[in-house]
Amino acid sequence: MAAMENPTAFRCMDRNFSGTDSSRTFSDCNSDISAEYPLGNPHHPHSHLGNRILLSTASESSYYSDDLVRNLISNLESDSTDAQLESAMELRLLAKHSVENRIRIAQGGAVSPLVSLLSTEDPRLQEQVVTAILNLSICDENKQLIVSAGAINPLVKTLRNGTSTAKENSACALLRLAQKEEYRILIGRSGAIPALVILLENGGLRGKKDAATALYTLFSNVKENRVRAVQAGVMRPLLDLIADSESRMVDKASYVLQAVVDGVAEAKVAVVEDDGIAVLVEILEFGTQRQKEIAVDVLLQICEDSVVYRVMLGREGAVPPLVALSQSGSNKAKIKAEELIRMLRQSRNGGGGGED
Repeated sequence: MAAMENPTAFRCMDRNFSGTDSSRTFSDCNSDISAEYPLGNPHHPHSHLGNRILLSTASESSYYSDDLVRNLISNLESDSTDAQLESAMELRLLAKHSVENRIRIAQGGAVSPLVSLLSTEDPRLQEQVVTAILNLSICDENKQLIVSAGAINPLVKTLRNGTSTAKENSACALLRLAQKEEYRILIGRSGAIPALVILLENGGLRGKKDAATALYTLFSNVKENRVRAVQAGVMRPLLDLIADSESRMVDKASYVLQAVVDGVAEAKVAVVEDDGIAVLVEILEFGTQRQKEIAVDVLLQICEDSVVYRVMLGREGAVPPLVALSQSGSNKAKIKAEELIRMLRQSRNGGGGGED
């Protein structure tokens, strides 16, 4: 199979994938959602930023003086958790919509103190800090600063042990960093992939979506990350999500499955061992056109070198939906369906080569 296309054509304000058939599927990776966070009590003795926070949420073009930004960054190193919380919240909101603010905040020295605060034991502060880092990471100009400040390992720790919101935003921050191909190996070797697999399996809907999108990005052009995911048990939650038409994750999980199988022998074995052939045949029968095309591609990869797997596929009743797809699918899907039909007929007639 050809190498995976790079799915990560993001720009500073653009949250959409481009350049692949999966662009719409992965266009809604969430980042900062302000409504999730209370702005606090403006009458609290440490809530001296309350009015500015309200102002910064009122406009997507908020721009503040360098002195204010410096004061906010300085307060991150305060002895007061409340002051740190207020400053992290305000920096997060300032970075939410404004490209200029993201760059100014990062270049003003906010990254290192924010990264240091990721290890806080205060869950409110951790949520604000990780979301501020996420918002800063949207800009390519900031990614190197964030990685150089040592953010990857504490982000992974937050992904493992944080609140549900902190886990989700850690996954998104790692996704943003992984848009730079040179960081994908670093992130994969940091332990992020097992943590993302756990989020994919046990998270809420938003967590599952963010984990799937992050994994899809980490797999691009990095085979070792795909192998790590298989070793971490990614196949079971992926197949469960694909098999559950009510999961709202069938498309995303299908694309991730297609990506992880690409060129990874261990992944093909794992699909079969986790009863994936039956799941994929069901998709061939009842899935959308896009899902059917992914299913036939994955099945072709699984069966191309294994007569045993072809026999299993035939016993699952794959021929009728393959014939239907060969008549009504896209040109690529028709070709792959016809090739699979040919393989199955050869196996039934005692030919076909491949593994015993």
